[in-house]
Amino acid sequence: MGEIEKVIIIGSGPAGHTAAIYSARANLRPLMFEGFSAGGVPGGQLMITTDIENFPGFPGGISGPALMDNMRKQSERFGTRIVTQDVESVDLARRPFVVRSEGEEHKAQAVIVATGASARLLGIESEKRLWNRGVSACATCDGALPIFRNKELLVVGGGDTAMEEATFLTRFASKVWLLHRREEFRASRIMLERARKNAKIGFLTSSVIEEIEGGEEVTGVRLRNVATKVVTHKAVAGVFMAIGHQPNTAWLGGQLELNEAGYVVTRERGTKTSVEGVFACGDVQDHVYRQAVSAAGSGCQAAIDAERWLETQGA
Repeated sequence: MGEIEKVIIIGSGPAGHTAAIYSARANLRPLMFEGFSAGGVPGGQLMITTDIENFPGFPGGISGPALMDNMRKQSERFGTRIVTQDVESVDLARRPFVVRSEGEEHKAQAVIVATGASARLLGIESEKRLWNRGVSACATCDGALPIFRNKELLVVGGGDTAMEEATFLTRFASKVWLLHRREEFRASRIMLERARKNAKIGFLTSSVIEEIEGGEEVTGVRLRNVATKVVTHKAVAGVFMAIGHQPNTAWLGGQLELNEAGYVVTRERGTKTSVEGVFACGDVQDHVYRQAVSAAGSGCQAAIDAERWLETQGA
């Protein structure tokens, strides 16, 4: 059979590392696969976040990579073994569970899934080039940064998330433009009416971004009307993507219950999944808050849930 791990953690964002810290301190000797996290990047979405000003304990702020480096060091300090590999598949139908990576099988009594979610983006070159230089996918995370204060900003999307992001940004911006490729919005009536009543929010419909303009920072966008094909320019200091997130769950092969959006369903207001002994935490199961601090909190819950479950199994 080979060695059977007490717990394997898949993913290495704030949720995964917090789970690792708590599991290691409980003498569970966790094995972490850090490659499969948000976007396949060790450390998750925070690795592409320049400034974090709302994570407790850092009054002067901290960069995403620095925060994740600290978390990784803390995980290792307590004995977490970290493997920089992607998990290719799992077998959750038999005990012990099997985690496959780079042609090898690793067995575990419990598994914690912390693979996060990836923001849906436009897929244009300028979006990538100006990421964290005025392009963001999280208004709550970045909206209060100095580069956006008292400036005109653009939010891309037509659902409730776009309305929420635009409304939030009006606290800091001089004007927020909501850009949607269709004439009608899919947001709920109450959210749409709230946005329409906000004097700081303007609407740009039936239009898409052809290019995000700027050198070191965003200076504007080039827009194309999908009906008339007319191209116009809009000067803005920031572009916020609010076209949804894609939870990183495809690799699970349908072995855990997912909701209609693809997020892992958890039970009992905790981290238990549809398979006993498998737990999920962070953005892979949280489609509401999607914050580093809430992900870390759920990582703590997953570790405690796993520890208590293992005790019931006599492990």
